[in-house]
Amino acid sequence: MNRSLITLALCLAAGACGTTIRIPPSLDPGPNAALALVAQATGAQIYECRVRKGEVDAYEWAFVAPDAQLFDDAGHVVGRHSAGPLWEAVDGSRVVGRLVARAEAPSAGAIPWLLLAATSDGPEGSFTRVTSIQRVNTVGGTAPSVPCTRDGLGKQLRMHYSADYRFFVKRSQS
Repeated sequence: MNRSLITLALCLAAGACGTTIRIPPSLDPGPNAALALVAQATGAQIYECRVRKGEVDAYEWAFVAPDAQLFDDAGHVVGRHSAGPLWEAVDGSRVVGRLVARAEAPSAGAIPWLLLAATSDGPEGSFTRVTSIQRVNTVGGTAPSVPCTRDGLGKQLRMHYSADYRFFVKRSQS
């Protein structure tokens, strides 16, 4: 199935087609930020069955890492999103994110919306100047609903998700 059909199916399932999003004020990157790129991500949030911290004989699905491709509006791959969290452009430039704020997704069963501070961590390129990233319009990606048990310890599950990543740079002083 091609990316457009997957996106349409997710959009219809979430009831979010053609709607205008309202980004919570807590996710505002600030007045000195200028939107440089919006990339649509399609991929998986990876979870692993682990012993729940501080508890005996209790288990939970723990988030491990994202694994997604980033696409522009024309459907061309512009990068990838992976553990770190890290966003890497096709030109090799990359940024590492640090959580600043989070907000519950308006759609049930979707991972939270985020604001992350970004720091360049690679060669010069299209992501070098990125200072913050918003994750919005999330669909899916939440922890598995199947039980995590002793027999499943170490098992990983990939939960499909999509999201829009909005990349901001420092606004030019005129």
